[in-house]
Amino acid sequence: MRLMQRLERVLRPFAIPNLALYLIAGQAIGWLLLQNQPELAANLRLIPSRVLQGEVWRLFSFLLDPPTSQPIFLFFAFYMFWLMSNALEHQWGTVRFNLYLLVGYLVTIASSFIVPGGHATNSFLAGSVFLAFADLFPNFVIYIFFILPVRIKWLALLAWIGYGYVLVMGAPMERIMVLAAIANFLLFFWRDIRDRIRRGRHRMKQQTRQIKSRAVEKDAAFHTCALCGITDRTHPTMEFRYCTECQPTRCFCAAHLAGHPHQRPRAILGLK
Repeated sequence: MRLMQRLERVLRPFAIPNLALYLIAGQAIGWLLLQNQPELAANLRLIPSRVLQGEVWRLFSFLLDPPTSQPIFLFFAFYMFWLMSNALEHQWGTVRFNLYLLVGYLVTIASSFIVPGGHATNSFLAGSVFLAFADLFPNFVIYIFFILPVRIKWLALLAWIGYGYVLVMGAPMERIMVLAAIANFLLFFWRDIRDRIRRGRHRMKQQTRQIKSRAVEKDAAFHTCALCGITDRTHPTMEFRYCTECQPTRCFCAAHLAGHPHQRPRAILGLK
């Protein structure tokens, strides 16, 4: 946490407000270029082996690669990325949001070099933004196809399931990119996750104690003979009576009431 605060202080003079808009603008330009020259797509991708051969621009150009070539879906992707990024920047502040994107960017690049022959994309960087937004605003509702309302936390659950599937069944580079996205998320949210787990454990312990307490109260006897100790639970057919002249009031079963000295009618309260 202290390291994060130090990084935020260092980056504060260089923080870029509305950084998401610049990324969207860059991808929009990339989409326009690809419409006229589709062969440029191979030059935008982050291919570590090519970077090692001197094509250093790939460390930056992969950020311009649009998530899709379909205009409608591209507009929706840009809108959702701007919406989530704007909410995160408003919640965290410009510096922290810039740092989140920067860490995700650096982790993506560093992870890609584990499999130099493959190529990395910026989709998992956007995925880490989605995970952060869903964690901070789990009840936010989006309308799929502008009709079906769904809380963002359920879409995040599907995303986690999808990431799990990729980790098990995906190609090596895909697995590494998923780990990069998750690592970025965990780096910023591990304290919240830890506190959430602790609160959950504490809540479970409280519920367990309440259940045990209710069970004890349910099994507890209402009448207990002061002499022999039998109860209305152990002897449900037994009659019990209370002596009001005893201090404090004492309970007796019918079998031991005969020898009790306070046997005047007004002193004995009969109870089943």
